[in-house]
Amino acid sequence: MSVVLITGSSGLVGSESVNFFCKKGFEVIGIDNNLRKFFFGTEGSTLWVRNSLLKKNKEFKSLNVDIRNYEKLSKIFKKYQKKISLIIHCAAQPSHDYGKNYPIIDFNVNATGTLNLLELTKRYCYDAKFVFMSTNKVYGDNPNKLKLYEKNSRWELKKDDFYFKGINEKFSIDDCTHSFFGVSKTYADLIVQEYGKNVGLKTVCFRGGCITGPNHSGAKLHGFLSYLVKLSLKNREYNIIGYKGKQVRDNLHSFDLVNCFWEFYKRPKSGEVYNIGGGRYSNCSIIEAIDLVERIKNIKIKKKFTNNPRVGDHIWYISDLSKFKKHYPNWKQKYDTMKIIEELVDNN
Repeated sequence: MSVVLITGSSGLVGSESVNFFCKKGFEVIGIDNNLRKFFFGTEGSTLWVRNSLLKKNKEFKSLNVDIRNYEKLSKIFKKYQKKISLIIHCAAQPSHDYGKNYPIIDFNVNATGTLNLLELTKRYCYDAKFVFMSTNKVYGDNPNKLKLYEKNSRWELKKDDFYFKGINEKFSIDDCTHSFFGVSKTYADLIVQEYGKNVGLKTVCFRGGCITGPNHSGAKLHGFLSYLVKLSLKNREYNIIGYKGKQVRDNLHSFDLVNCFWEFYKRPKSGEVYNIGGGRYSNCSIIEAIDLVERIKNIKIKKKFTNNPRVGDHIWYISDLSKFKKHYPNWKQKYDTMKIIEELVDNN
């Protein structure tokens, strides 16, 4: 039985991957030490997800290992070696604010942890496919330099703008403010590419927009839609940080994302990069997301505004999915923003 190794297996994308590949008949080994609780407190804990995965999937093992610990990781790779056919690397420190306050932890988790996994893949399972969950924050705040204009509920581009259908992979990562989190993930992104192009591993970077779903342990510092829905339903109010709440995010359900991993697994490439998110099919501003929750639940949510945006935060970001769709035409999106929010509401 082929082995799939998943880091951050109790997180949003990791847990979706566990369920998906267990159903496909793989033996799945999860690596997760619930560092999210350490970052964000009890509300960020993913222990409930881990317990649910273990109950649901007989072919799943969960290992409490930190990806910064090369020696402990090496024991796992040495045990399974060439039985490992796929590594899905989702473990990360995911917050702008936390990365700024604790840059050494941020870099060691995001950058050194990724390098550890690549080196061990090269050594023990060279032919395995390596999927890395990157981020659109590699582009820093360059998207804010686009010719945006203000509408009633969102910032937007004109339809004849080159980037109207979304930001593609050729968009510059230079001459901008990234945030410390963005920098550590950019290193990881580039080193994953390098192990593909230079060493020959079958690697891919998925530069995600707003990835969401019901298994997200949304917290104040990370988890836009999940946290927004949870807090809006609990307190009937939501604090909006910067840009009048009109900042736009594209929203991709974790199920649709994991199906991207599956398409890559079947026809892998080396050192490839894809921008991935909801695209024009699924996107909203913060105000629009709150309005959808109000409509679905027939309630009123008080909006509280903070003027100063987070450093490096995007005013508008929609992913151009053209490259991935061209390479993998069988992939289709199942969830739009309305369907995503309806599911989040039902699970709160």
